Amino acid sequence: MIDIGELEPLPDEQMVVVPPEASGERIDRFLAMALPSLSRAQAQRLIEQGLVLYAGRTVRASQPVRSGIAIHITIPPPISTELVAEPIPLDVVYEDADIAVINKPAGMVVHPAPGHPRGTLVNALLARYPDLAVGGEIRPGIVHRLDRDTSGLLIIARNDAAMRALVEQQQARRMRKIYQALVIGRPPATGTIDAPIGRDPRDRLRMAVVSDGRPARTHYRVIATFGDYSLLAVQLETGRTHQIRVHLRHLGYPIVGDPVYGPRRPHLHLSRQFLHAGELGLFHPRDGQWREFTASLPPDLSSVLNHLQTIAAPH
Repeated sequence: MIDIGELEPLPDEQMVVVPPEASGERIDRFLAMALPSLSRAQAQRLIEQGLVLYAGRTVRASQPVRSGIAIHITIPPPISTELVAEPIPLDVVYEDADIAVINKPAGMVVHPAPGHPRGTLVNALLARYPDLAVGGEIRPGIVHRLDRDTSGLLIIARNDAAMRALVEQQQARRMRKIYQALVIGRPPATGTIDAPIGRDPRDRLRMAVVSDGRPARTHYRVIATFGDYSLLAVQLETGRTHQIRVHLRHLGYPIVGDPVYGPRRPHLHLSRQFLHAGELGLFHPRDGQWREFTASLPPDLSSVLNHLQTIAAPH
């Protein structure tokens, strides 16, 4: 066991210098030993979120540490686990005793986080399903998530058995998720983007294609073109943070309206990224039957397409 002496309570920003006797340890294990306030699982989450810098760079949890290297840890503000049910209207595409399929609007955060303690999908779900108590304290029933400004279909588990089955199905890549994305430019008719994704070493709030990132694979096909714009059907094989947005930018065709990965100048007066989870396919956790669900483009996105069709039509 490493002797690290007495430690003060963990502040928001912490620095630990690796002692000689810890050299060679995995960084997640070392942090759990060096900082009693952190469990190994918590250390792994902070590393995955890009909140741990080893010699000034983000790393994987398996990174071995070396004597004398400084590790900087950022601890986000604690999130209250006291969730409040709020009667927020939901567009429920399908529901039964095991699952619910929700068409999430753009602008809605999926689960509570710093800066968004209320008004989330989780708050709305607790009001509609008062007995919902699966999947953890701050994200009950949430099997996967969508970015705040991405609209479309989400699957919710309503009991523990459904949660286990859906998570296993997602990990085995048996779920089908197809998105519609409007991009700037005209990519080839079909393609696959196979590039690892991790925290951007220059900006921890962004993701990027990086050599030491997690494997990520995205398939796409062009549905329609409108001058310098293309509408794509995009299918995820993996589910990394911001995967579609990062991969399409990496390919050279950023999503219209994307404030983080798109061009700085506004496009088509859209206030959010043109990205919609329009198709969801899965095996029902109770009977094993394949089910498919669809959600049409919301008005803000369909109006953009109507505008493009109008200006692209021959006169």
